Amino acid sequence: MDATTGSTTTVTVTGAGGQIGYALLFRIASGAMLGPDRPVRLRLLEIPQGLASAEGTALELQDGAFPLLRGVDVTDDPRTAFEGASIALLVGARPRTAGMERGDLLAANAGIFGPQGAALNAVAADDVQVLVVGNPANTNALIAAASAPDIPAERFAALTRLDHDRALAQLAVALDAPVADIHGVTIWGNHSATQFPDVAHATVAGRPVPDALAERLGGADAARAWLDDVFIPRVAQRGAEIIRVRGSSSAASAANAAISHVRDAVHGTEWTSAALVSHGEYDVPEGLVCSFPVTSDGDGYRVIEGLELDERGRRRLDASVAELVAERDAVRALGVI
Repeated sequence: MDATTGSTTTVTVTGAGGQIGYALLFRIASGAMLGPDRPVRLRLLEIPQGLASAEGTALELQDGAFPLLRGVDVTDDPRTAFEGASIALLVGARPRTAGMERGDLLAANAGIFGPQGAALNAVAADDVQVLVVGNPANTNALIAAASAPDIPAERFAALTRLDHDRALAQLAVALDAPVADIHGVTIWGNHSATQFPDVAHATVAGRPVPDALAERLGGADAARAWLDDVFIPRVAQRGAEIIRVRGSSSAASAANAAISHVRDAVHGTEWTSAALVSHGEYDVPEGLVCSFPVTSDGDGYRVIEGLELDERGRRRLDASVAELVAERDAVRALGVI
C-alpha cells in the first residue's frame, strides 16, 4: 500500500478531540504507525463542540516538534478533513447511553458514518485506506463503505485488533509466556460480546496452545473449561471490565491497536485479526464486515482461508454473524444501505 500524497501522507482522524484521538495523534506524528521515513500531515475532524479540544491537541502536536510532522489542520467539515487523505481513522462515534435501544444507536451512527463515507468518496486520495474504530465498529464500517461506492470495499476495515491483543495478553498470563511467543490467535465475528476469540490454530513457542494449556491447567477438560468459562468471556467483555475499573472506556489500548492495524497493513504481517468486508469466506454472508484471521504483504489485508472450524467454533461464529446480519438488516430498514 502506497499511502502517500507526494512525499507526505495525509492522515485524517475523526473524533480527534477525544481520549482515543489524543492517544493516537502523538504516536502517528512520531512515526510509530507508518515508519521513521514517512512524513505525515494530520487532519483532525471534530464536531463543533469538540473543536476547542482538538485545537488544543494541535497546539501540543506543534510543541512536540516532531521531525516527521508536516502540519496539523483542525476542522468540523468532513470534506475538508478527508481532502487527499490516504489513511482515515474513523474514531468518533455516538456512544450508547442509558435507555438507548440498539436500533437508536445504529440510526445515530448512520447519521455520522454515512456522511463521512460520502465525503471520503468525494475527496479522499485514490489509495485511501479506512479503519473504523468507533462502535458498533463493524456495522459503522458497513455504513461508511456503502456510502462510498467509488472506493473499493476492500479499503474499509473495522478494528478487532484490540480484541486480538486482549486475547494474546490473557494467554500470555495463563501460560506464563511472552506475548511475542504466541502466534495464530483469531478473533471471529463482531466486535461485541458475541465475538469468538479462537486458539485452535494458535501456538506458543511453536507448541499448540491447547496442548500447553492442558499441561498447565491439569488436562484437556480443564483447559477447555478455562477457555469457555474464563478466556472467551473475559476477552469479549474486557471493554466493560475496564469501564468498571477505570471509570471510562479503553483509550490508550484502543489507540495502540489502531496503530498496529495500520502499521501491519502497510508493512506486512503473517497473522492477525481484522474485520473486513466478506466475500463469502467461511460461509459468512457476502458484504458483512466480519472479523477474520488475516495476513498482509504490505498491500493491505486479505483473509487467511482454509482453516478448520470445529462444531464449537462454528456455532460461536454463526452466533456472531447472526448479530451482524441483524445489525445490517436494522440499518437497511433505516434506508441507509
